[in-house]
This record gives sequence, C-alpha cells and structure tokens, in this order.
Amino acid sequence: MRHVIALDVGGTGIKAALVGTETAPSGGAPAQPSGGAHARPPVLLHEARRPTERERGPEAVIETILGFAAELRELGARRYGVPAAAAGVAVPGIIDEATGTAVYAANLGWRDVPLRRLLSERLGGVPVALGHDVRTGGLAEGRIGAGKGADRFVFLPLGTGIAAAIGIGGRIEAGAHGSAGEIGHIVVRPQGAPCGCGRRGCLETLASAAAVGRAWAAACGDPDATAADAAKAVESGDPRAVAVWQEAVDALADGLVTCLTLLDPRTLIIGGGLAEAGDTLFAPLREAVRRRVTFQPLPSIVPAALGDAAGCLGAGLLAWDLLSTEVTA
Repeated sequence: MRHVIALDVGGTGIKAALVGTETAPSGGAPAQPSGGAHARPPVLLHEARRPTERERGPEAVIETILGFAAELRELGARRYGVPAAAAGVAVPGIIDEATGTAVYAANLGWRDVPLRRLLSERLGGVPVALGHDVRTGGLAEGRIGAGKGADRFVFLPLGTGIAAAIGIGGRIEAGAHGSAGEIGHIVVRPQGAPCGCGRRGCLETLASAAAVGRAWAAACGDPDATAADAAKAVESGDPRAVAVWQEAVDALADGLVTCLTLLDPRTLIIGGGLAEAGDTLFAPLREAVRRRVTFQPLPSIVPAALGDAAGCLGAGLLAWDLLSTEVTA
C-alpha cells in the first residue's frame, strides 16, 4: 500500500502518522491517488506520539524528529511492503516553504534549520514538504474538514496563542514572507496587557485558551484553573466565569470582524482548546459578531471537524501533493 509519513511538531509533543488513502471496496486492491492527490480522502493508517523534550536543546529536538521519522519508515516498509513514498512535516514559527527551512521557532530554539533536506536524507531521499503548523491544519480542515467545499475560509485555532490559516481556492495563503494569518497580533484593546510581540492588547492576550485560563485562575483564586474549567463554570452560571468568558468573546468578535472585513471569508472555522466548549463559545460568539458587522457579509462560524488530527492529516496532504506534482510534471 502506497503511503506517506506525516509529522506535526509542537512545543511539547510530536504527533506522527502513516497516511494512506481510502481503501477500495472489499476484495479490491488498495486505493492509490489518481487524478490528483485528493481523489480519495487521506486515512491515518498508524498514529504515534512522542514528547518533543525541547529542554534537551534544539539539536536534540531535530534528532528526535529525524529518528521518529526513520522509525515510521521502517514500520511502513514492514507493514505495507514498501517504504513511505514521501513525507510532510508541520512545524511552528516562521518557515520558508520554498527552501524547506525552519527559519525561526522561539519555543523550539530553532534558527535556519534546513529541515526538509535533513529529513529527506534520513528517509533515503524521498521528497519532503515543510509546512507551518496552523496553515497545515487549515489545509486539512479546508479540504476534508469543516471548510470542505468553501472557496474562501479562515481557520482559527484558539490555543496557547492565536494564528490563522487563510484558505483561497483550495490552497493556503502563506503571504510574501511566510507570515500571513497572524491574527492573534491584531490589537483589539490598545491599553491592554503586554504581548510577547512587544505590543499591548493583542487578541491572543485576551481570547486564546491560555489567556482565558489565566483570567479564570485569577478570578477564582485557583492557580491551576484552565479555560476548560472556565467553560464549565460558565455552564453552571458562575457570574465570575461569565464575566471572564464574555470579555474573551467580545475581544474575539472584534478580531474576527477585522478579519472578515479584510478577507471576506465564506466560512470561519474555529478550533483549538477553546472551541471544545461547543455552544458555550459558539452561541455568544456568533451573536457578538452579528452585532458588530455593518456592511460586511456574515460568514458561517463553525467548529473545526478534525480535532488534533488536523496537523497530521495536513502534513499527509502536503506529502501527497508532492507525489501528485511529480506525476503531472
């Protein structure tokens, strides 16, 4: 069975998979991509996780990634009769997709890491695609998830920070310098809390899952409280939690209206930890956005469909794209 390796590298953990395509009907041969890499949806044939262990230093993290990929290659060869035909890897920070370089990742300590070349060498010379973690997750959500069929969408995961993937006509816009979609650094409260970027009142200081967790911890007096705890308290009617939650929803709505004013998406896909609150988030958020729009067409605001598998699926799609390009070249 033809398959590819997918890696989704985060600050604390690495998710990995062998990704194939949807199998043929019972009794038939395994399905192969035909007419393009996405004639059939990707399937996670095997999944694994490993801690990033960034405390060991940037070189050790790189070796962990390379070793993990090599193990997956051996597993795929044993299980499916052939080694992986390509690989895709999603990483945080600033990347240069054209050269396959991880330019900068603060949480991993990387600068100018030629990750595509290193991974290809470790995997016997197979083609490798390098993608930004959020844009790669957005690619998956757009092609096979909540944005399927939408010609224009924005994927917005609300996690430790906030970034966005801008989907246009089946592709994800990276921008002129690979930094498109940094919606978390739209200033929504000019006199607000300082942000790691150097400004004050950025969206992610108020509406990320991490920010909501911090605000609720301060309000309830429990230093270990999280955004999930805040959502539960909102559902139980705790007025302190309601106030924290509404502040985040209002900030998020302000950021989203700026986003849709500039980009005019058909669909806004909200993912990440905060989206797991379901209607506790989506009901007030839709209403807050509706109140704020004037001339702007109101997009659909929907939850992400793929959960934390989006990164691996997106990395797999990047790899299949490479193979599709080779076939049509």
